[in-house]
Amino acid sequence: MSLNTGIQEGKRVEIAKSLSKLLAETYTLYLKTHKYHWNVTGPMFQTLHLMFETQYNELALAVDGIAERIRVLGVKAPGSYREFSELSSVKDDPASEVAATQMIENLLKDHEQIARSAKEILPLLDGANDEGTNSLLGARIEYHEKTAWMLKSLVG
Repeated sequence: MSLNTGIQEGKRVEIAKSLSKLLAETYTLYLKTHKYHWNVTGPMFQTLHLMFETQYNELALAVDGIAERIRVLGVKAPGSYREFSELSSVKDDPASEVAATQMIENLLKDHEQIARSAKEILPLLDGANDEGTNSLLGARIEYHEKTAWMLKSLVG
């Protein structure tokens, strides 16, 4: 049963399903960023180690917020590696050795992808009366665009 908060019923499930993809991508990026935090080496170690920690902490909070929004919309949030793998266009990095500059480039590409994914949801909100999702998406887009800009500044 969904909450009766004025969100257009015909769009509620579609919006939640789109948020499920955003959740999967955000969780996958969280894992990748955490892996890079643990495994970064080289002359930029301290800077990247701290930056990746800040990023994965932000992503952990975002995952919870996105999942809770899906639940507010009355849909079960995905939560398994299998579900996330199927839904996400952000992919795990299976390489055991990744150079620091490649980590930056990989994360840059992923943040750009998630910003695009979030923007793809916005048209679904037209006429849906779903300010909560609109606010969440605005915050996610702002974060991913800013993080992409910061990562891009490291690689030129």
